[in-house]
Amino acid sequence: MPEYLEVAVRSLFILLSLFFITKLLGKKQLSKLSFFEYITGITVGSIAGTLSMDLGLPLSEGLMSILLWFLVPLLFSIISLKSSKFRRFAEGKPSVFIKDGEIDEKALRKEKYSVDELLEQLRKKDVFRAADVEFATLDTNGDLSVMLKKEKQPLIKEDLLSLFSKASPPQAVIVDGKIDEEALEQVGFQKLWLLKELSRRKLTTESVFLAQADRDGNLTLDLYNWTNIQQNE
Repeated sequence: MPEYLEVAVRSLFILLSLFFITKLLGKKQLSKLSFFEYITGITVGSIAGTLSMDLGLPLSEGLMSILLWFLVPLLFSIISLKSSKFRRFAEGKPSVFIKDGEIDEKALRKEKYSVDELLEQLRKKDVFRAADVEFATLDTNGDLSVMLKKEKQPLIKEDLLSLFSKASPPQAVIVDGKIDEEALEQVGFQKLWLLKELSRRKLTTESVFLAQADRDGNLTLDLYNWTNIQQNE
């Protein structure tokens, strides 16, 4: 077989293999990449490119290498779904850059973020004064999430019915049926309060997929599908 034809066949085979493996990993891989996923993508791309052009490399060994590089992130994803502690270890936690309009210099230095870069990201979100920000966090995927102070937010119906109050970001106090007591402390509530709120709604912790609460005591719940079915019955 001519070399150019062999390169074409190998490239096509590798491309199809990558397509099916990526489909197995799910749509999350197409969104913002985590640090680990970023490294994996670069390495797999390098292996695939070399394997396509270097006819001296056995195709089976190259595909085995690519498969291993995909299996590790898949294993990490599965374990992360089961364990919040492992998820925080593997993906990290968001870093708070601004709180109550004050910039946290230590957090900036830890993430190797300059003030100019922070201000640039704020401007992209149409925020031109750091003092107008209640909370700004660097998420694990590298995005900057910004919450303006209450008086700087667009006027909504609820604002006409109450005085301005200090804004607070909601925290995920239940994730995958497990209570996060650290998140509860951040919004100023204890586990007993959460259990009472669930009991009032005739729910258990295990029936809640996601629960978010803020300092005002507003609690929003997203139940498992099987719970919704039981309630409808």
